[in-house]
Amino acid sequence: MPVSKQEDALGAYTRKRNFGNTPEPLKNDRVSRTGPNRQFVIQRHHASTLHFDFRLEVDGVLKSWAVPKGPPQAAGIRRLAIKVEDHPLSYAKFEGTIPEGNYGAGKVKIWDHGWYLPEVQGASDKDINSQIRKGSLKFILQGRKLKGKFVLTKFTKGERDQWLLIKRKEDGSDTK
Repeated sequence: MPVSKQEDALGAYTRKRNFGNTPEPLKNDRVSRTGPNRQFVIQRHHASTLHFDFRLEVDGVLKSWAVPKGPPQAAGIRRLAIKVEDHPLSYAKFEGTIPEGNYGAGKVKIWDHGWYLPEVQGASDKDINSQIRKGSLKFILQGRKLKGKFVLTKFTKGERDQWLLIKRKEDGSDTK
């Protein structure tokens, strides 16, 4: 039986978890989007260290980054964001406690959620994935707490998949 694109993208997520021991969602919700907006969620995750998980809907999954100091709320602020495995769309609604002994053990609470729009009008999921592979994605968040222009920019050096999440000025510049 052929593996769907979403199931393939969620392989690392599935391998890291024992779904008999964790309340995290196993399956991917199939949501048909009718417009250009895609969902985003930021979860406050008190695991071995407190951090925030920043997730963007792309191609039927949530592309995910761990942001140790939390998302930037003012223009020009730069935050380290470490790329982690893709998560199922159903994770956008997940809140709860991942029990000790499980990957990511700790409390997860939704900190912000809403919609995002790629800055390139009409960008498809393929276009967004291409921008992520190239190491730069510009987008506009429309959340309860975070609103405005942001960019994810990948570090060019280093062994880990490290990025910067930057709140941009409304004129589109990435610095103060």
